[in-house]
Amino acid sequence: MDYGNQTLVIEFFFTGLTNHFQYQVVLFVIFLLVYLATFLGNLGMITLIWIDSRLHTPMYFFLSHLSFVDMCFSSVIGPKMLTDIFVEKKVISFFGCAAQLCFFGQFVVTECFLLASMAYDRYIAIYKPLFYMLIMSQWVCVQLVIGPYTVDLINAMTHTTSAFCLPYCGPKIINHFFCDLLPVLSLACADTQVNQFLLFALAGAVGILSGVIIFVSYIYIVIAILRIRSADGRCKAFPTCSSHLTAISIFYGTLFFIYVCLSSSVSPDINKVVSEFYMAVIPMLNPLIYSLRNKEVKNSFGRVFRRKFLMSK
Repeated sequence: MDYGNQTLVIEFFFTGLTNHFQYQVVLFVIFLLVYLATFLGNLGMITLIWIDSRLHTPMYFFLSHLSFVDMCFSSVIGPKMLTDIFVEKKVISFFGCAAQLCFFGQFVVTECFLLASMAYDRYIAIYKPLFYMLIMSQWVCVQLVIGPYTVDLINAMTHTTSAFCLPYCGPKIINHFFCDLLPVLSLACADTQVNQFLLFALAGAVGILSGVIIFVSYIYIVIAILRIRSADGRCKAFPTCSSHLTAISIFYGTLFFIYVCLSSSVSPDINKVVSEFYMAVIPMLNPLIYSLRNKEVKNSFGRVFRRKFLMSK
């Protein structure tokens, strides 16, 4: 059935996070600081990798794209959410909502597969160190980045197109602070079972595929580390993937909590809090994890800082 001509809603309204002014001020300050830290932290990581030739390796090539995805991911929702905090009518146009949903889905799934690509990179670096630069050639690295962007764009367009071809004839209040798929589908004037099945089927496929790649990669990494006879050698091998393992644990742990631990009966306010952590905090943590737990990044930052300081003199 063609639903296009039945769509009467031209804009949606968000319920937002809170209507209490004192809480609005606190939330605005906190989320503004978090967003600025996220944007500047990831932009700084990209810039550092770009200007320091010692970081022009496959590992940091993937890390620069992870920072780019985190920066874009937070920017899809963050600025709109900040401007809506003090606004009584938190409105977004029909096509603006579709665009927000599409980009949000794109960057979330891209991050899943980028983390999987980084796990494969760490597997090659530790399990086959002599052939690392041969296997992880520039062309292979480009493919491992273009693949996630392409697949995830198709995935996001599929969900967005199928959702916004449905009729929306009222109500038009989204019980959230951004256009998430399930809250939007709940407003459709049609049966959404196919859309929900498509969502959980594709999300499950993405989670299983990326999870299997990461899990298998780390099995081989552990085997390779255990084969190292000296304790000093094992201690040197593990830190090369500890930052990535920390980022994976936080990212997938949050996803597991949202989609497995939280049932549909959980309060929408709790869902908002978890979504806020997922949307704002995780993109901020990644550059901190890779800078504080990575000696190469800290040394590179020191070299760049000293170079700029000496030039300023």
